[in-house]
Amino acid sequence: MTSPLKAWFEADGRLLRLRLNRPKANLIDAAMIAALDRSLAEHLDNPLLAAVLLDPEGPHFSFGASVEEHRADQCAKMLAQLHRLILRMVESPVPILVAVHGQCLGGGLEVALAGHFIFAAPDAVLGQPEMKLGVFAPAASCLLPELIGPMRSLDLLLSGRSISGTQAAEMGLCISGPDPAAAALTYFQEHLVSKSASSLRHAVKAARGDFCARVRSKLASVEQRYLDELMRTHDAVEGIEAFIAKRAVQWMHH
Repeated sequence: MTSPLKAWFEADGRLLRLRLNRPKANLIDAAMIAALDRSLAEHLDNPLLAAVLLDPEGPHFSFGASVEEHRADQCAKMLAQLHRLILRMVESPVPILVAVHGQCLGGGLEVALAGHFIFAAPDAVLGQPEMKLGVFAPAASCLLPELIGPMRSLDLLLSGRSISGTQAAEMGLCISGPDPAAAALTYFQEHLVSKSASSLRHAVKAARGDFCARVRSKLASVEQRYLDELMRTHDAVEGIEAFIAKRAVQWMHH
């Protein structure tokens, strides 16, 4: 079976490249989450590392998480694994650059949001469509308000609508350009590779310490709400099961 993630070093070991490797969907499922978390856990303590660049194989960053793994009997394990990865990325002292093209939805966008910088193609499609399935996006509920403010984030989280890379850049969510991976590499070459890796880590911790603490605290409570309250409602279960069965959803509004 093909590995869900490609990993290699560039720039004499100063840059770790990670590439989602199951096109075209690049689903953020248990195997992908485990591969990402394992690679970051293995390499983030490398004292020479100045940055990580995460990008996709194929035309799309990610269609999102596996909906099957969101079923009531599986979602606790899935969320625990995903949120461990999200927090590892959020709290990484090594800058994580994320290059996005094509669709970047649901759990895929949550992973991108956990990085330090997003570089997105103008026609990239970013969104949190979870509400269309009767559930909400726990990690995005913590990250989006921090990154683009309460009103814009609430709009995206409630509507489930998607925005373009250009629109995301206007919100301050990303840096938009025609070749996001090239733009990320240019940023690395111009601003990071010449710096002390040790000093970069101290600067990241200084700039993001309060942010990391808020995300960690809120994510725990949001995850509990998702599991103990949302997933005990009819509509959350119905939305997911209707999507998997490819049938019309029947909301009961409770």
